[in-house]
Amino acid sequence: MAEALLAALAQRGTRRIWGVPGGGSSLDVIAAAPRFGIEFILARQEANAAMMALADAELTGAPGVVMTTKGPGVSNAANGLACAMLERAPLLLLADGFTPAQLAYVTHQVFDQQAATAAIAKGYARAEGDSPAEEIGALLDLALAAPRGAVHLDLTGQAARRIALPAAPRAGAAAAAPPIGDAAALLAQARRPVILAGVEAAEPAAAAALRSMAEALGCPVLVTYKAKGVLPDAHPLYAGLFTGGSLEAPCVGAADLIIQIGLDPVELILQPWRYSAPILDVALRPHPVRYAQPKAALHGDLAASLAALRPQPSEWRDAEIATLRADALAALEWKGQGGVSPPDIVRLAQQEARAAGHSPRAAVDAGAHMFSATAFWQCEQPRDLLISNGLASMGFALPAALAAALHDPARGAIAFTGDGGLMMCVGELATAAQTGAKLVTVVFNDSALSLIDIKQQQRQLAPAGVAFTPTNFAQVAEGFGVRGFHADTPETYRAALRAAFAVDGPSLVDVQVNPAGYPAQLQAMRG
Repeated sequence: MAEALLAALAQRGTRRIWGVPGGGSSLDVIAAAPRFGIEFILARQEANAAMMALADAELTGAPGVVMTTKGPGVSNAANGLACAMLERAPLLLLADGFTPAQLAYVTHQVFDQQAATAAIAKGYARAEGDSPAEEIGALLDLALAAPRGAVHLDLTGQAARRIALPAAPRAGAAAAAPPIGDAAALLAQARRPVILAGVEAAEPAAAAALRSMAEALGCPVLVTYKAKGVLPDAHPLYAGLFTGGSLEAPCVGAADLIIQIGLDPVELILQPWRYSAPILDVALRPHPVRYAQPKAALHGDLAASLAALRPQPSEWRDAEIATLRADALAALEWKGQGGVSPPDIVRLAQQEARAAGHSPRAAVDAGAHMFSATAFWQCEQPRDLLISNGLASMGFALPAALAAALHDPARGAIAFTGDGGLMMCVGELATAAQTGAKLVTVVFNDSALSLIDIKQQQRQLAPAGVAFTPTNFAQVAEGFGVRGFHADTPETYRAALRAAFAVDGPSLVDVQVNPAGYPAQLQAMRG
């Protein structure tokens, strides 16, 4: 059965399994994996491994796989499964399981693993029926079906060693365009449309179709965090970020038609919809819970839907879009004093990477630093920036950047993380060292949960429960076998970056940040 599972994964493009193995089926799968061109990467903790698998899935389009032991391995992986569900990424949790004979007398490490993941997985299987290979194939296809998400396979050692023929490859259905009558009429009436691009548009074909439509319309394009790069930041039609906050309001408020392309409501912040213009929703599927109802919708393959429309040039002008873009970036400029500002931390990192001949992908953690990282990191292609947005989980950046660095060693990766987020997954620095990943971790070190600190201040509550004792992450990195550097001024930061990018392997730059400018950024972004 292990071979049938690996064959099914290889057919769908999976090239890595991430995790912390147990002593049952895990060992059979690890032993057989090289024969199918699949590598096993040993992580330090299962939730981090799931984040790595999630990022791998986003970059390849194939199912990501996280391997765990039974019991604590499954429960540890839960945050990564929840993240995959809300980031719309295909993920397989491959866990050891108990046989019925074992459950007749064993209670050690036993709980209902299927029930434990039922709320954060689309499906579950044990592959113990008459057609186990077909059962596995159907489970993987479920993970890949919209909305993409996590699935769970409990595989006992007994089942893993069972002989089973691989399932026959399944033919993909041809993409078909939905009826476009109402959508075409709505588009034809628009003079000042605005495109809002979301996570579903990050697939290559969808991104190419979106760009063609935007250029035909000549209208502004705003992107969610997950859609960074579907239109390059340097493109004249790129107008900035869309989160559902106030930063984008001048642009979207001027629209007479809002065209949502691949925008999933899970990507937006908790604020009411503030626009009255009609919405044309182009998405993979209807969303039963959403911020505003569309006047017309095209549901199905995005590229096919967009190709069926016939856009005409709008009344927007490039100079007007450029002003909106510049104003949005200016609103996020740093108002604090001293140290290295978060916008400069991001801009200088990209400048020094390019000067060193690198074009790393970036992964961003949840926290106040993400305002600067998402706005000022310049993307050229989809998935140039990886982020947990739907779940908005801390502890994402380092594992995701590690996966990106191993996915594309020539590009490498950079992780932008806060000190709080890094402490949740700091052990993966050892994984980076063991794999030799070309990875630079940049730590925004302000000894606090700054985003929560801001919210505490807004409520005029006494400071409590949001501050850390200072940590020297450069020294911590060295203990894991990763080169560590420290910076507290723009000059020392530039020097640290140059040294970090020169390292043949992983490195870390610990940057001291004065958080005083974060409240103004939050106000500008969200209102």
